[in-house]
Amino acid sequence: MENRETQIKLKNDAQAKCADVDYRALLPMGVDGDFTHKEGDFRVFDRSLCQFKTPYRRRDFYKITLILNKGLLHYADKVIEVKPPTLLFSNPLIPYCWEAQPGEQLGHYCVFTADFLVRNSPGGVIPDLFTKKQTRPVYYLDKQASEKISWIFRQMDQESMSDYTQKEALIYSYVQILIHEASKRKAVEQPHELNHTSHAAARITALFMEMLDRQFPVDIREGLQLKKAADYAEHLSIHVNHLNRALKEVTGKTTSEWLTGRLIQQAQQLLLQTDLNISEIGYALGFEYPSYFNQFFRKVTGRTPASYRVTA
Repeated sequence: MENRETQIKLKNDAQAKCADVDYRALLPMGVDGDFTHKEGDFRVFDRSLCQFKTPYRRRDFYKITLILNKGLLHYADKVIEVKPPTLLFSNPLIPYCWEAQPGEQLGHYCVFTADFLVRNSPGGVIPDLFTKKQTRPVYYLDKQASEKISWIFRQMDQESMSDYTQKEALIYSYVQILIHEASKRKAVEQPHELNHTSHAAARITALFMEMLDRQFPVDIREGLQLKKAADYAEHLSIHVNHLNRALKEVTGKTTSEWLTGRLIQQAQQLLLQTDLNISEIGYALGFEYPSYFNQFFRKVTGRTPASYRVTA
């Protein structure tokens, strides 16, 4: 309970320091956050709906956006100025926030799942543009390219509502065209000077907390995706020492301390609330061997997982 209250306070404080940027909206989302369960694995939206926000929940969406307004894209390590028209590619593991200038939001975006990409891509491989962690896939467009891409979004929207039996393959072909349009161009790397050090630390801390929240409760079938401090730093495109300094400044704890706390909390819940054996729990939490999990749990709690399960 104390950890959760600390995180809530931290998020509120961090948001206040970051010019009222809402870091709960770091990940791609549609108007209906559960659309993948109702409408399939691909949807197209008009950006005029972006004024509405949905609650933060765990998501596994990929997103392509045509932005026709000025604004700022906030990443952990930089802020990129968006000059319309701009094409943006987003994936679930690189957190970001869009800060728009006042006024109606113009453009289009589509959201889709990893399953959609795997089913339709050659060899079931997700395109590189969605897997590069060190690159911010933001591309400025000229007027001609913008009009072409707007037309593609309209076509995808029409096809997604059609009865054509091969519509998913057709839609993916349009996604491929968008990827090719981006590949013709050089990604924008235009960092803006951050206001001050505490601003940057608050930004990094808020983004880390959002990523940490997305890992738990752990999906037993997939296991923990980000296991070490270095994994989080890599996805934030910063050095692990930079991440540690930011967290220590804002929260008083290091990355490893936050990870240890959440791992123990999750392990205790799985031990008490599930019938999974100890080796299954350890593996789901990123421990290759049961002995490693036992040593970790005992070092932190003073008890073995087996004794905790029996006596807690």
